Amino acid sequence: MNEVWQSLQWRRVAVYIALYLLLSYLAIAFINTPDQVTLLWPASGLALAFVLRYGLVWCLPMAVSIVLVHILINPVPMAFLPFSVSSNIIGVLIAVLYVRSREFDRMLSIKGGFTMIQGALLMCLISGLIGVAGLYLNGMMGSSFWLALLKWSLGDLLGIICIAPATLLVISPVSKDPDSPPASGYDGPNRRLLWSFLLLLALALIFFGGYSTSPYVLSLAMLPIALVVWSAIRLPPVWTTVGNALSVLAVTGMIGLGLGGFKPPSDFSDTVFLLVFLCLMAIFPLILMASNHESRKSAQKLFRRATTDAETGLPNRTAFEDAARSAIDGIGPVRTLAYLDFDHFKVVNDTASHEAGDALIKGVASMLAAGLYPDDRVFRIGGDEFAMLMMCEGREADLRAQRVLRAIETFRTGWKHHILSTTASIGLATLRPGKSEFAQLLSQADAACFTAKEQGGNRICVAGQDSPALQMQTDAMEWAVRIRQALAQNHFELECQDILPLTANGDTGRCFEVLLRMRDPASGRLLPPGLFIPAAERFHLGTRIDRHVIDLLLTWMDAHPEHAESVAACSINLSAASMEDESFALFMRNRLNKSRFPAYKIIFEITETSAMLDLSRAQALIADLRRIGCRFALDDFGTGFCSFKYLQDLEVDMFKIDGGFVRDLETSDLSKAVIHSITYIAHVLNKTTVAEHCESEAMITQLRELGVDKVQGYGIHKPQPIDDYFARTA
Repeated sequence: MNEVWQSLQWRRVAVYIALYLLLSYLAIAFINTPDQVTLLWPASGLALAFVLRYGLVWCLPMAVSIVLVHILINPVPMAFLPFSVSSNIIGVLIAVLYVRSREFDRMLSIKGGFTMIQGALLMCLISGLIGVAGLYLNGMMGSSFWLALLKWSLGDLLGIICIAPATLLVISPVSKDPDSPPASGYDGPNRRLLWSFLLLLALALIFFGGYSTSPYVLSLAMLPIALVVWSAIRLPPVWTTVGNALSVLAVTGMIGLGLGGFKPPSDFSDTVFLLVFLCLMAIFPLILMASNHESRKSAQKLFRRATTDAETGLPNRTAFEDAARSAIDGIGPVRTLAYLDFDHFKVVNDTASHEAGDALIKGVASMLAAGLYPDDRVFRIGGDEFAMLMMCEGREADLRAQRVLRAIETFRTGWKHHILSTTASIGLATLRPGKSEFAQLLSQADAACFTAKEQGGNRICVAGQDSPALQMQTDAMEWAVRIRQALAQNHFELECQDILPLTANGDTGRCFEVLLRMRDPASGRLLPPGLFIPAAERFHLGTRIDRHVIDLLLTWMDAHPEHAESVAACSINLSAASMEDESFALFMRNRLNKSRFPAYKIIFEITETSAMLDLSRAQALIADLRRIGCRFALDDFGTGFCSFKYLQDLEVDMFKIDGGFVRDLETSDLSKAVIHSITYIAHVLNKTTVAEHCESEAMITQLRELGVDKVQGYGIHKPQPIDDYFARTA
């Protein structure tokens, strides 16, 4: 009983009974003779809507309402009362059960609308059979049984089409559906006010126009129909259904009551034709409304998918960019952009698995969304990167960011047998509407976040503060942008520097190292790699640069086959990122297949540091590329403590002695001893040595005495653009 009472709140019941009595009064007012059946029964639409929305228990208030109708408004013989109550209740029950079995979705689709119509037809037929049978058995019917049944059913159908959709939308708002079109997509308050005024004016014209002698006054009924069609296209669905209900009730009421010059139908055929016309007039705007709503809903669903991160349910990077640009371009308060990145998140993925990492991201995302301040927004813009737009600045923004850091630091979530946790770094940048630029703002916040991570993580860094580390990071990000532009616009150029033998070694062609330069499009100057390579390594652009260099070299060689034949060995620097890139060997194999330049002429220079980052992967890459003919040199050899230990693990062909030892050769006995040791070990292993940074004839003489095989440096040859290099005599 308690559950039943909760379903039947007395205020709602009172409103329902009052509306039922009012609609019944309007319908019964259309009856002019004792044996006449009403033109429409709008109370049936009200009953169907309430039972659909709130459940079958609402058949009880419906039964009470019917009894009150027959007591207060339309007295009937006691013998007919059971037929009247049962006809309505059984009809509604069958209709509701049918509609629910078809997964009815509130009429706001073509499928849902036709499901509703099918249920209404069943209800009308069942209700009509029982009700007309009661009229017949109690001697209350003057016409034939089947004619009365048809009129009863059409009246019920018109009442359902007229009232049920409006009632359903009023008591069950569409806004609860997450895919509902936003209110901003419909006409605003001014248009809605104008529409309401025009609808009332149209209904008034129909009423007063009926006093004229013209037989075409009924054509004025097209005015409210046109307005309802307008609302179906431009206004929210509830406006269309309510407007449609008012229009149908007004026109039907005027006809049934003989108001405004209209006359009620006098015979059966006129009544049927009129009811069919009114049903069609009522249903057409609803079909248009449902179709338009479906289109808007599909568009909204596509938009939501495009702007929502599927894994966390948060707005994604696209939504973030739109929101940030809108805030920048608009007029409003100063905001703060917080760029958030997890610290050492790779450890979670590597130790627990990527699934565990995803679980941690979801948990933190949910926590961030739940802890938002009013009007603040959070977005997931990358793997473990989030952005927050906070409606504050200065000290308040810093305090909110601190709370976020503490919340993430204390957050724990379970995944299988692991307890997952992490910390985060946050970069803050101030967003000033009309004064900020999106790219610069994001760059500042990203740089500040990166600086916070480099300072140990689990801290906040504010853009704009006088911080050398932050300035360094900002400069690096600017270089990263320039590198990407240079790659896209082909601003990189190649230079070559000779590597010359100190003894006769059988080489008959050119030996050189390819050096990369960036052409500054503004000044035209060539920029050395020391300016941009650190930024490339920091922002993971090394692999793209390596592939670009290889592509530039092979393209040039294929275009100059006569020079390509003169090459004995061409050295190319390979970054640590390419050493860890599992697809690099496949790229190299495919690129060489498209080129006539032989693989055995290519020597990849790798540093000891990059090889030691992941020794097994470095070994696999060297083995793959050696199988297709490429050779390897260990660059900057001697700078690390592991050089000799891993010589047998790295299958290289050449040791390039670090230039620091070569520069100190004339003044340091230690440097001389190191060079001698490296050369001796190299020859024991049947490998070649190259001394870098050789600057003078005296160095050449000493290096020859120490047994070094080849030399490279400004004292031998200054780098030249590749065209000039091959234009000179070897």
